[in-house]
Amino acid sequence: MQNLMLFVTYTTKPGMREAFTDEILKSGVLEKIRRESGCLGYEYYQPVGRADEILLLEKWETEEQQALHLKQPHMEILKSIKNKYVTDTHLDKILF
Repeated sequence: MQNLMLFVTYTTKPGMREAFTDEILKSGVLEKIRRESGCLGYEYYQPVGRADEILLLEKWETEEQQALHLKQPHMEILKSIKNKYVTDTHLDKILF
């Protein structure tokens, strides 16, 4: 069985990175995701020198568990938040 790591880079609307992360924190979605079966880590980082980017590192026990994660009801809340603030998403995947 291989673990999965996702590197998700979000580009927010200019000047909206803090609003995006604040709303995610207030929504309670992070706690729900981190309690999901198979979630080994789910962390947001702010790259220095790139004011409108956010890096999300996701670690999952399996690809199947990550796929189930995307179908959880709280992901609709996250999708709604992303639609307000995010203009572009780039995804890199590693199996380890």
